[in-house]
Amino acid sequence: MAEVVEAGLAGLWGLVAGSALLLGAALGYGLRVPQKVIATVMAFGAGVLISAVSFELVGEAYEEAGLAPAAVGTLIGAVAYTGGNVWLARRGARHRKRSGGASAQAQPSEAEQGGSGTALALGALLDGVPESAVIGVSLLDGGAVSLVTVAAVFISNVPEGLSSSAGMKKAGRTKRYVFGVWAAIAAASTVSAVLGYTVVGSFSPAVIAAVTAVAAGAILAMIADTMIPEAFNDAHLAIGLITVSGFLVSFALSHT
Repeated sequence: MAEVVEAGLAGLWGLVAGSALLLGAALGYGLRVPQKVIATVMAFGAGVLISAVSFELVGEAYEEAGLAPAAVGTLIGAVAYTGGNVWLARRGARHRKRSGGASAQAQPSEAEQGGSGTALALGALLDGVPESAVIGVSLLDGGAVSLVTVAAVFISNVPEGLSSSAGMKKAGRTKRYVFGVWAAIAAASTVSAVLGYTVVGSFSPAVIAAVTAVAAGAILAMIADTMIPEAFNDAHLAIGLITVSGFLVSFALSHT
């Protein structure tokens, strides 16, 4: 019975984090958000996630199992994410986090590249699953979810949904498509968190640490490939400072 309750909690926290994508999508689709604002919130979200990956994921994997599993797991996660991302990029999902401010880096419409709508949806799933899975895995450590991890994913999901949905709108995607995609990703976040708890929980501590590191590697690759380019696309002089501010906010949360 306790296992069912814990799995339910993992799903609930995954849904909370995933719901931020819907919030960001509503802002990005319903409002005309200036490019510099999008760049600012994306930079802040990137800083938050970088800190969470460093101290909540890779750091804990190292403490639990040592350098080798942490390093190998992180590299495997980065390789797996990059491979999936390359495959999707060739099908129209290369600029899925872009808001469409620069025409050369805008999301393609279905007329411009057939199947790009499906590729965009799969890309959003690729980005969201590792973040949500680590929420469920964090419950394995003492039975309490890592609120820092949840907060980091939630904070970063808002600008991700905002920028991507703005780009989808400019590419001619319908409201039904945009919110259907993000609702599905929010649901997938719930399932991923549950699976992170139930499936990974049966493994040894060393394997759990390696799986955590795999998720960290995928998230870090995602930050570098999809978030930072959008954050610095319309760069202004404060972008670096804002990224550091996001990093410090997450760092402070992890040490309180």
